[in-house]
Amino acid sequence: MDFTERSYRQDHRQEDLVHFQLAVRETDLDIGIRKERFTSELVEWAAEIIRDCRRPLEDYIQKDPGFASSLTPYTVLPDAPIIVKRMAEAGRLAGVGPMAAVAGAVAEWVGKSIAKRSRDVIVENGGDIFMRTSRIRKVGIFAGDSPLSNLVAIEIRPNQTPLGICTSSGKVGHSLSYGKADAVVVLSPSVPLADAVATATGNLVQTTDDLERAIAFASQIEGVTGILVIKDDRLAVWGSVKLLPIKA
Repeated sequence: MDFTERSYRQDHRQEDLVHFQLAVRETDLDIGIRKERFTSELVEWAAEIIRDCRRPLEDYIQKDPGFASSLTPYTVLPDAPIIVKRMAEAGRLAGVGPMAAVAGAVAEWVGKSIAKRSRDVIVENGGDIFMRTSRIRKVGIFAGDSPLSNLVAIEIRPNQTPLGICTSSGKVGHSLSYGKADAVVVLSPSVPLADAVATATGNLVQTTDDLERAIAFASQIEGVTGILVIKDDRLAVWGSVKLLPIKA
């Protein structure tokens, strides 16, 4: 088990929460919980939750390697574990491969487990977030070289949560994208779905002329509650997305 740091995480931490990082193989999480709930025992328990999440996924991929390599919707075996089925369903709805939902699926699994011990939980996995909150929070949007980067935030209210807030970019990060969006943010109660739809929507954006088409695509997917797309100096929004300025 490793404790690692990503520089962008410092900018988005919540002052009322304790944040800690856990890395188990490829999974690298930033976890925020209520201060009174934080203990070293909880950290060890959370690391075990990550291992419990990864184990059935890794075992399934050994049995059905096509699941991990497919870039299109994939039919899984009838006895597939629940996390595999949730990833496959998210990929089917978004029209992409199931691994497009892996970061969101892990964030959700870990977040829901920790939510049994802390009323406020934020789990961030490479830009994909599970959030449950008892207070209004702001999620800042990093959009690479766009002039809109770090200028706006999405307001998240308690009654919207638990919520997935997932980001895809054709310019930032290591995740596969066929598009050139600076940032695509998708909101959904299903974190795997938000993750997969963010990827699929980002694939559609090559120029600012594609913003309307991208919004039209994502907004018709059942379970999506909000969308934000940034390309260069243009921004498009749909659904339950309240934008707030970030003060310099």
